[in-house]
Amino acid sequence: MTEDLSRSPFTGRGAGGGTGDRLPPVRLAYDRHTWKEIAHLLANLPASLIGFTYVVTVLSVGVGLTVTVIGLPLLAAGLLGARRLGRLERGRARALLGVRVDEPSPLPVRSGDGFFPRLWMALKDPVGWRTVLYGFVRLPWGILTFVLVLASCFVLWPVLPFLARGLANADRAMVRGLLSPSDELERRIAELESDRGIVVDTAAADLRRIERDLHDGAQARLVNLAMGLGLAKEKLLEDPDAAAAMVDEAHGEVKLALQELRDLARGIHPAVLTDRGLDAALSSVASRCTVPVGVTVDLAERPAAAIEGIAYFTVSELLQNVSKHSAARNASVEVWRASDRLLIQVADDGRGGARVGGGTGMKGLADRLSAVDGLFVVDSPEGGPTTVTAELPWRDRTGDDAAGSAPSGSGRSRQRSGR
Repeated sequence: MTEDLSRSPFTGRGAGGGTGDRLPPVRLAYDRHTWKEIAHLLANLPASLIGFTYVVTVLSVGVGLTVTVIGLPLLAAGLLGARRLGRLERGRARALLGVRVDEPSPLPVRSGDGFFPRLWMALKDPVGWRTVLYGFVRLPWGILTFVLVLASCFVLWPVLPFLARGLANADRAMVRGLLSPSDELERRIAELESDRGIVVDTAAADLRRIERDLHDGAQARLVNLAMGLGLAKEKLLEDPDAAAAMVDEAHGEVKLALQELRDLARGIHPAVLTDRGLDAALSSVASRCTVPVGVTVDLAERPAAAIEGIAYFTVSELLQNVSKHSAARNASVEVWRASDRLLIQVADDGRGGARVGGGTGMKGLADRLSAVDGLFVVDSPEGGPTTVTAELPWRDRTGDDAAGSAPSGSGRSRQRSGR
């Protein structure tokens, strides 16, 4: 049996065409990726020398001086510097090895933190300590990779691409393992610690506000009321007409004090929110706004009391900003549920220019929402309109939340309120 070579894939115009076998096209074994890996491996030695020297110096000086007052601050500063070295190493791996490693989040330091909380946060930073470990293990590895690659360039160059790929893969694993951000649990712990501080500060500010309102408002009126009634009692027999006038004046003070106490109670937690839910409570807030406000609430059920309260005070604060700063003619409030999130949108056709941290209380709202894993977005170009979107996690209402409250009138509610 003879073999037909006329359709052989390695022939030109057939076996009898006289052109012979056609070979595969020639390609370079050293492409640009291989050269980048070789450059990275050769640069390991100087980079590891710098990192090892820094780490040894920082640890020896910082740990050696811990018996003094400057030891721990020096060690903390060294760990912060190790973060900088880690950023340079991630950049080098990104440029030469193609390793995409996210930058670690900065330490959750707030402006109100003192010296010792910041010091402790820097000392327990897992990113800094992993970078220190990276600097230790890199020196012998840097020497090994430099020697192997440099020798292979002259002796083992046919297998150098394979050797470079294997060594570079080990480098990639080190970068991902030691220079990557903290795992999700560590990030979550840092976020919760920061959020806990925000919640504590917010609660303390609310307590100070309540104390100030009580001291300057209702308490002062009650003191005046007591003094007026005391004077009226003294004049009751001598001058009944003057005593009656004083009693009338005291009666007016009682009414004003009661109104201030109602306003204060509404600021703590309004009864209408507890009894009837967000639709009625937000309609009540909108009716006190100086701008006509359309309220739309589309909720089939009520959320947890804590989420409901945050939503109420968020809308209340935003409508106060509309009244004071927007110069708007119309505004709207929409509340609805999307999957496991409660969404709030407050819009107005005012002059715009609102921003978080602009002195209108929006920074406090953003902090309050972030403390419960919420979002706060402001879209307010100069000239308007302004749209503020708040997003809260949905939590179902428990039996304790619902105890003592009337049905919420759930469903879709629309109301036009305002003056």
